[in-house]
Amino acid sequence: MSANTILSKMRNQVKSSKSLESRFPDTVRTNYTSLPVSIPPDFLGPLADTSKPTVSRIDFANSPLPEYKSFYAVVLDNVLSAQECQELIHMAEQSAGAHGNGPEKSVENNGWRPAMVNAGYNFEVLSLEYRNSDRIIWDNQEIAHRLWLRVLQGEGMKEYFEEMEGEEYAPVIGPRSVKLGERWAVAEKGLNERLRFLKYGEGQFFREHCDGTYETPDGAFRSFFTLHLYLNDSAQALGIPDSDTEGGKDPANGMLRGGSTPFFSQRMEGRRVDIDPKAGRVLIFQHKGLLHSGDLVTAGIKYTMRTDLMYGMAGSSADGADGVDIEFG
Repeated sequence: MSANTILSKMRNQVKSSKSLESRFPDTVRTNYTSLPVSIPPDFLGPLADTSKPTVSRIDFANSPLPEYKSFYAVVLDNVLSAQECQELIHMAEQSAGAHGNGPEKSVENNGWRPAMVNAGYNFEVLSLEYRNSDRIIWDNQEIAHRLWLRVLQGEGMKEYFEEMEGEEYAPVIGPRSVKLGERWAVAEKGLNERLRFLKYGEGQFFREHCDGTYETPDGAFRSFFTLHLYLNDSAQALGIPDSDTEGGKDPANGMLRGGSTPFFSQRMEGRRVDIDPKAGRVLIFQHKGLLHSGDLVTAGIKYTMRTDLMYGMAGSSADGADGVDIEFG
């Protein structure tokens, strides 16, 4: 039985039963809190270099996945510097009580805990055969907003994401929304404040899946796009060759290898498009229909952060994008 099938059954059970824990002993009710973190006022300020970030939309039509030709995914490079990425990892660990930022003198693994899979309705399950990595969840609207402002410095980003309606956005919002004439406007803060930092060691991965929609508890805002921020370089992104098998030397000196974000055909026929981790790189892609994974890390450690881009119906007076996930991602 696939992990997706198991999760679907659990979600159906929780709708009609309050005893999910008894039916699925490995499933637990979760609630995440973050400690306050001191954020320098100039951290993630506007980029002075107007040539950054660079923007490259993925051309699925001329890729191994031409069936996704109308789908949206874009890569932005140089959104953050390598130093800013390291500082952000440090802050995330502080939010989990590490580096002297909590009541305890030391925190195990700097606050990183095994990432669980969301089963819906505030329940999660540890499924290491499906998702195997560590995670810190940091709720911080200020960091989310500053990151979004950096993204908007990329050419064409404000124009594309600001508002969605009509046939151009049908693959993102769905044909029913287009038929109803719905118009979706990006939330004032842009990104969901729930920042999910992920740490993958050698042998870890996240199996194939499509990201689910997140909706705020009041129903005023929902997500349509996933945002990944890569926080360290991979050897393949820098063009560093594989190890010298004869001499036994590693030109990458133990840095990250593997860990790409590949998009797959729905039939899993081996066709794929890979986005390799690179410090400061941002990948944004639509939730709907884009099958992807966190590829196996074969060496080193991969750090990344994932969140969502939030929208409300145009003209809504609701404000904010608080809440917790209702789907896994």
